[in-house]
Amino acid sequence: MKASIASDLVILIPAAGASSRMQGRDKLLEDIDGAPLLRVVAQRALATGAPVVVVLSEGRDARRAALADLDLSFITLPDPAGGMAASIRAGMGAVPDGCAGVMILPADMPELKTEYLEKVARQSSCNPGAVVRAADARGAAGHPVVFPPRLFAALRALPDGEGARGAMAGEEIIPCPLPGAAALTDLDTQDDWAAWRTRQNSTG
Repeated sequence: MKASIASDLVILIPAAGASSRMQGRDKLLEDIDGAPLLRVVAQRALATGAPVVVVLSEGRDARRAALADLDLSFITLPDPAGGMAASIRAGMGAVPDGCAGVMILPADMPELKTEYLEKVARQSSCNPGAVVRAADARGAAGHPVVFPPRLFAALRALPDGEGARGAMAGEEIIPCPLPGAAALTDLDTQDDWAAWRTRQNSTG
């Protein structure tokens, strides 16, 4: 694994969601330049040099197959009904207390390139002990988010349905602006995907 600014972080990718708004399709298997989105996100995370943990729910064989040959740690979530919080709690079980922080990277954000993840990691390295959150070019808060070790206990105790917001309560958040809308672009519906592909084609 290559050495990099992100090597002291662990990247946690919660990928146990049901894609319930996709009308029968799996958003994490949507094609991005010839590969499933989940694989692309995982490869970009691995390219930072950080260890990567992916949380999958039971029965998602196609998602696991998309990642089969990558050097990842897998956590299986028996019951994903608790939403993002349940995925984060499960994934945190594989995050050692001795690491410099954990970057929570949503699996449905196709514009988060490796260089952007590294930028957020560098910001975290310059601000140890702080929460660092990616933002869009105008400053709107987005993803990924890096949490320092002092908040690991809070992440491991998140209540269902809350996501990581509970661990950020009362914290001063240090923003890390990323180009364009990369920090905000998540694709949850077929219409989202169609509109995004149209934009990609018009700018490509």
